Amino acid sequence: MILLTGGAGFIGGNFAQTWLAHTEEPLLVLDALTYAGDLANLGPVQHDPRLQFVHGDIANAALVGELLHRYKPRALVHMAAESHVDRSILGPRAFLKTNVEGTFSLLEATRAYLSELPATLRETFRFLHVSTDEVFGSLAPHEAAFTEQSPCAPNSPYSASKAASDHLVRAWHHTYGVPTLTTHCSNNYGPYQYPEKLIPLAILNALADRAIPIYGDGAQVRDWLHVHDHCSALRAVLERGKPGQTYNIAGQGECANLEVVASICALVDELRPSQGGPTARLMTHVRDRPGHDRRYAVNAGKLRAELNWAPEYSFAQGLRQTVAWYLAHRSWLAQVQAGAYAGWLAQPDHLLVSA
Repeated sequence: MILLTGGAGFIGGNFAQTWLAHTEEPLLVLDALTYAGDLANLGPVQHDPRLQFVHGDIANAALVGELLHRYKPRALVHMAAESHVDRSILGPRAFLKTNVEGTFSLLEATRAYLSELPATLRETFRFLHVSTDEVFGSLAPHEAAFTEQSPCAPNSPYSASKAASDHLVRAWHHTYGVPTLTTHCSNNYGPYQYPEKLIPLAILNALADRAIPIYGDGAQVRDWLHVHDHCSALRAVLERGKPGQTYNIAGQGECANLEVVASICALVDELRPSQGGPTARLMTHVRDRPGHDRRYAVNAGKLRAELNWAPEYSFAQGLRQTVAWYLAHRSWLAQVQAGAYAGWLAQPDHLLVSA
């Protein structure tokens, strides 16, 4: 069995679905079901008998310890995190609690659990920590992509909290021998993504004929990684990664935000023609986010060379599939908009989109 934290979120839900599609091994999902967590994100596997769900907080050390002792998983995949940069700017405390204190709680519970296991099970156990390329900071337009050896230089409360959690994971491996693996992924996109992020927000607003906000000049560049490619990379790292190592995961889809939104508008026009005119008319520039990083890109050569992994989706292919998914799942979008999302939009000082 695998213990998956944050399994009712965007990446976690996709990981659960793809995990059960590729293996018979059961999953135990632990999720606090905060605003972006939803059992609906588990899609068709939410009633699969191989999936067990526990509603709880990763910072609850007693609960985590009990789950480890009772279910005896062979690995812990740690995805639970506060991940929205805009929210971290407005309220950083929650990011420290979940991303730093929560990771510390998991590491300590894992350390205690490992001390109870026989040597053969301790040697095969893995703690997979899922992090972000944002811990490396910002790149200039022509700089080489970040590697696993690049120094941490976080620029937002969110990325600082993730960098702190990375350091904890590294320290618990080197000091206590916890068999950790760490991954740094580029920007994810795909089905079930909460519409506070650029791609789902642009799709949602296009379908509702509302303004699509673009920060500043829209020239911020991100490498886009389809969530299913991210999940396949995580399976490879969990299966073949070397404890104590970090691995970058990239989609090889660098694109400026302005180009991303323009592509979404064109796809919406093609897949759902409107009588109101070209969707691109909704593109609206707004004031830039404080401390907005200009470019993220990571080099995934280590993952390719050592674990024989490569992405399956081109960005053009994945974006078309993503727009089509949202068009086909209007009920999921309606459910999301009826919840905490409406409250977020109602805040007078909220920022509009994160990328």
